[in-house]
Amino acid sequence: MDAVRNCRANFLWALFGLAALLLGGCSGGGDESAPAASGGPAADPTSQVAASRFLAQASFGANMSAIEDVGASGYARWLDQQFAMPAGSPHQSYLVSVIAGLPAGQSPQDSHVMHTFWRQAATAPDQLRHRVAFALSQIFVISLTNDAVSGYRRGVASYLDMLGREAFGNYRDLLEAVTLHPMMGLFLSHLRNQKESGNRVPDQNYAREVMQLFSIGLHHLNPDGTVMLANGQPVETYDQEDIVGLSRVFTGFSWAGPDTQNGRFFGSSNPAPDPNRDVLPMQAYPQFHSTSVKSFLGTTIPAQSTADPRADLRIALDTLFNHPNIAPFFGRQLIQRLVTSNPSPAYVGRVSQAFNAGRFTRKDWTVGTGRRGDLRATIAAVLLDDEARDMAKTADPTFGKVREPVLRLAAWMRAFNARSTSGNFLLGTTDDAASSLGQSAMRASSVFNFYRPGYVPPNTGIAAANLVAPEFQIIHEVSVAGYSNFMRSVVQSGVGSNTPRDIQANYAAELALANDPARLIDRIDLLLTYGTLSAEARSAMLEAVNSVPINAANPNTGRQNRVYLAALFALSAPEFLVQK
Repeated sequence: MDAVRNCRANFLWALFGLAALLLGGCSGGGDESAPAASGGPAADPTSQVAASRFLAQASFGANMSAIEDVGASGYARWLDQQFAMPAGSPHQSYLVSVIAGLPAGQSPQDSHVMHTFWRQAATAPDQLRHRVAFALSQIFVISLTNDAVSGYRRGVASYLDMLGREAFGNYRDLLEAVTLHPMMGLFLSHLRNQKESGNRVPDQNYAREVMQLFSIGLHHLNPDGTVMLANGQPVETYDQEDIVGLSRVFTGFSWAGPDTQNGRFFGSSNPAPDPNRDVLPMQAYPQFHSTSVKSFLGTTIPAQSTADPRADLRIALDTLFNHPNIAPFFGRQLIQRLVTSNPSPAYVGRVSQAFNAGRFTRKDWTVGTGRRGDLRATIAAVLLDDEARDMAKTADPTFGKVREPVLRLAAWMRAFNARSTSGNFLLGTTDDAASSLGQSAMRASSVFNFYRPGYVPPNTGIAAANLVAPEFQIIHEVSVAGYSNFMRSVVQSGVGSNTPRDIQANYAAELALANDPARLIDRIDLLLTYGTLSAEARSAMLEAVNSVPINAANPNTGRQNRVYLAALFALSAPEFLVQK
């Protein structure tokens, strides 16, 4: 692959150019002449590039089969098909099979969670469910980097499955499932949380984060997501007294099991722990639940003579669910994870309306149960809004989002139908920014995710334009060079453990076009950048690909190098790295 190696400096230039472009402000400077979105549901795709762009937002990436499917069925029917696919437990099932095959005394590793994540990202037919579950995992965060969680890899796999099962349900049910999952209980320390006694007070961690990050946020919001002001200042949604009152609700919950003995609450060996406690919802232990007055967010649960933890939990979660902030706070984050970092207030408002109504209507198609918090209606509103579907937005410098590293590799797998020789997608953690992606699923550095939704790169045009760029929190000089080197190797040799590497792309369709560089670039542009490559980028790619000779006596090497070069160039292009 000498041609690719010789062009390495060009790829590094392209990547550093992207960072300079965005961090310098060209992407965030605004465009007063950009067309305004008309609002409402979008029309069906009229081209393959429109279908490919939709799949970049609604799945882990486009391939030709999926593009043809969306083009033939239309957005609504495709969503219906995805919503109808049953949710299983693929991640937990994989961990169960791994554990069964381990020698006595050995435990699964983080890499096993990565294997099942990549397998589903690359090959699962229910792409929308898995893509939304990944988005939810960055809102309702737990992490394998946490010492309390890291010993329960099967539990983490089951948490990701739970997000998938709840992804097309109702936000209220999702919030309860998150709250009672033992991995969240470990991560935010409300598992084994005890009532106040003497100098001991209930742990306040989950009470704080469930409000700040999972439901209502720090400030009161208008339905369109803009911040409410009083005397020019944001109005806070809660204070320390709300945290104290809510923390008492989250007492008396711990490991599941056949009884509620004290030893089971504390996780001791007497009685013997339930073998499935890491995947079963936490259960209530009334003897450890606070019976004191619990006041929070305008709701008061009176003092009790008999503890009733489940009833208190229901009241607390209903209070959060019925808060007017829920729709714009959650809706905006879902838009950020799937479509664009800086949605307009009108876009957020329309998604909020669908969340509150529990329905989304497009022409003669309606989705949703009519119950507030319906997630199918909310997802449809996010993906089918004019701002999401308007191809003119690809030219708007304020629209779109940086494609985070995990999604970049997933897009390569999907575009080129990558498959695993072992069948298990043996790719472990990819945290190292210098030599890998600088990101691994389910391994965020904190409860605030890999990056905060409101992160603003300092001293940039993005900041000057009052915009946010969340993913830039994990982009820096080392990660830019590391990604280039990593993907250069991946494109040519595949990725994952074993020799040859376990995960290999299928470039058959691209190799068939290698003698016609313009058509080869057209195909890769469709798959990875949905027809948005600039004339300058196409010209540079064409020149580079044409520079690779095809020897008539041994044409395969030249064809392979042309495909590798075109793919790597596209994977390094700003049009790919910034999802529009």
